Amino acid sequence: MADDLDALLDEVETKFCRLQALGAAGKRDRGGGEEAAGERDRSAKILTKAVVDEEDIDDIIKDIIDESSFSKKPVKMKSKSASPTSERNSASIQAHGKSCCPVYLGGSSTPCGIGTNISQRTCDQLRCTACDFHVSHYNDYQWDKSCDYLFFRNNMPELSKLRAKMIKKKGSRAYACQCSWRSIDALTDLRTDRQLRWVCGKHVE
Repeated sequence: MADDLDALLDEVETKFCRLQALGAAGKRDRGGGEEAAGERDRSAKILTKAVVDEEDIDDIIKDIIDESSFSKKPVKMKSKSASPTSERNSASIQAHGKSCCPVYLGGSSTPCGIGTNISQRTCDQLRCTACDFHVSHYNDYQWDKSCDYLFFRNNMPELSKLRAKMIKKKGSRAYACQCSWRSIDALTDLRTDRQLRWVCGKHVE
């Protein structure tokens, strides 16, 4: 009788322990599954947040690039049509490049202008390279023979003082700077008078 009771208790204990073991294992499995599911949810949330953050970063970078491109884009100013003043200045600069070649002197009957081999005009823009003074000329006059260097040095270009030694002569032209002077009646190539240091100062048409 005692042996049968012991055997029954052993069987109950064995079954009870087995049920406890199975319950614990199931609980662990359920807990592990819930834990794994929670872990998966957290991972999904993190990944979703990372994707959103990455998209936000991409948008920010794109905005920065667009702003940089806009700031570096050259601004095209609306071109204004050239004003008459600038056109006149350009024309004047171009005209200043024209010189006589060769340079002519002449009497009052010879027209003034830009002298060439074809168009033989007397230069009215003469400048002396010795005294760096503009060469003045006076139509229908010639210089008195008593003129000297000091007279022109002290009186040029005041016509009122120069008249003291100017002689009226039709067809003649009196030239003078502060160091040289000539009375010319006919067309003369300046190269033939080697004592003169006169050159064409360039013309404006």
